[in-house]
Amino acid sequence: MKMNTKASTLFSTLVFLAFFHLSLVSCRKIISNAGGNGFTLDLIHRDSSLSPFYNPSNTPSNRLRNAFHRSFSRASFFKKSSFATTDTIQSDIFPIPGEYLMKISVGTPPVEIVAIADTGSDLTWTQCMPCANCFQQSSPLFDSKQSSTYKTIGCNTEECASLGTSSCVRGNICEYQMSYGDQSQTIGDLAFEKFTFPSTSGNNVSIPNVVFGCGHDNSGTFNNYTSGIIGLGGGEVSIINQLDKEINGKFSYCLVPIPLQSSISNATSHINFGDSATVSGPNVVSTPLIKKEPSTFYYLNLESINIGDKIVDFKSTKITSSTAGDDGQGNIIIDSGTTLTLLPSEFYSSLESMLVDSINATRRDDPSGTFGLCYESENGTIDAPKIVAHFTDADLELSPSSTFAEVEEGLVCLTIVPVEEVSIFGNLAQANFLIGYDLVANKVSFLPTDCTKY
Repeated sequence: MKMNTKASTLFSTLVFLAFFHLSLVSCRKIISNAGGNGFTLDLIHRDSSLSPFYNPSNTPSNRLRNAFHRSFSRASFFKKSSFATTDTIQSDIFPIPGEYLMKISVGTPPVEIVAIADTGSDLTWTQCMPCANCFQQSSPLFDSKQSSTYKTIGCNTEECASLGTSSCVRGNICEYQMSYGDQSQTIGDLAFEKFTFPSTSGNNVSIPNVVFGCGHDNSGTFNNYTSGIIGLGGGEVSIINQLDKEINGKFSYCLVPIPLQSSISNATSHINFGDSATVSGPNVVSTPLIKKEPSTFYYLNLESINIGDKIVDFKSTKITSSTAGDDGQGNIIIDSGTTLTLLPSEFYSSLESMLVDSINATRRDDPSGTFGLCYESENGTIDAPKIVAHFTDADLELSPSSTFAEVEEGLVCLTIVPVEEVSIFGNLAQANFLIGYDLVANKVSFLPTDCTKY
């Protein structure tokens, strides 16, 4: 089978939307006003022309290399998170190069912010006035005194207790403190506020009483194009979990490669919530969503991978022993912020060996040392076998552009790479699937889909 591996096909987008704490009656009214029992929003990838990070002078290969390096940085933070024992909140994302961005409005009257949407974080926060120590941002800081819907949260509350740390300032205001793997941090007041999201239906979706962090002391490697982070993980304070019952625990997304978004005016990635997020049909496959610690991350179980008609069983002694009492289930994280698919070295070695035996092309070393398996290519294509990932009860045939890429002229490399201890199913492998999460039934469903037409 001939695989088209142009790097320009590789950039897929994923942004999870998130909403927070409100009464059941209010939420149902809002969802109904948005149309039906669900709503849909656009997603923005950091390399999209719609993104403030977009640099038109970067070549596709430059963007690809940068995304790959961000994958390794993110994996190292996932690893640290597995063993975190501090009292403060640990969110192991590399803040600056977040892959996905989201535009939302906060407060009344609404103030637009651009934030990094992250499935590896739980708390949502933005920089606020007054700010004793803030990183520079291009847009004005949020001023809570100008909002009629802002309300601080007290120390002796369920919301404050859910953070895992309780610190009181100025009497009875719950103060949060979040630190990141690269030593970046945010400290501020925990509060309720009204969040407004731009729905693709043309009707803005406004949700009151969102629990978020109003950051007054924020430092580290954040970028001036963004003002904070939207936490979309599986933990208690995640926005997605706070809206869990109101959307029946369902959300789904479909990722369009970035070059298609810039060349086709109506090719936009979307995320759906509620009944509209149901993934169904004869070609749908589903796999269990496995609950384990840390609860922030979304775990699946990878059993094996097929290379043509040969199979490699998943094996990693480090993975199964990394958590006390772990039964080996939930051995891979499905993640929005990681470009590559990362597999443990022991398993990867067998996979690479089988690919080498199956590919008839001239092998070359990657000059940067990033990739272990690369081949010469005159036109960005190689003849390679079909690759199928076997999750529990779900077989996914990975698209050609998700498994090999032209990382520089004349050089094609495998985008599955070895790491230690933390396995991640990255966003390249999720391209052109409609992927649905059902947090009530605890499953993730996949439907092969042309996301430019979805």
